[in-house]
Amino acid sequence: MSTEETGPEADDPAVVPFPATAAAKRQPSSVEKIWGRPVVSLGYAAIPSILIQAQKRIGITPTQMNIIVQLLDYWHEPSRRPFPPKREIAKRIGITEKTVQNNIRALEKAGLIRREIRKTAAGDYNTNVYHLDGLVSKVQALEPDFAEARRKRAEARTAAETPAGLRSA
Repeated sequence: MSTEETGPEADDPAVVPFPATAAAKRQPSSVEKIWGRPVVSLGYAAIPSILIQAQKRIGITPTQMNIIVQLLDYWHEPSRRPFPPKREIAKRIGITEKTVQNNIRALEKAGLIRREIRKTAAGDYNTNVYHLDGLVSKVQALEPDFAEARRKRAEARTAAETPAGLRSA
């Protein structure tokens, strides 16, 4: 008998124990196994491995990559683009607002980011909305190259693991 089944109801055959919740039964995800559930519960950003591995190929500097990671941390829903203040991005990564602005401008010139200027109802400037469609398209365009490289690595591994007498010519 578990500790949940103690008390007067525990001996009553008419009382059916309440099943454990799905959250209690759920095994930790691989991310939770690495970082721990308390850390993951506070959020994490989805960063495709292709973006990380092809950073130089795409032409993204380390500072620009850090800015992109910050923008991705604010992008939780596909339909709701990130709109963090440049001041917040600068504070998070330890650079000036002007450095953020210059690097965003360069990312925009490269077609990876598009800024949308927002104004308040009173006509004052608000934070920009950042559209990362160009970056997403660029990463998606690289996927076939990465899939082919993975396929070739798998073939090479299979060939290396197959005894010489069993390999096809």
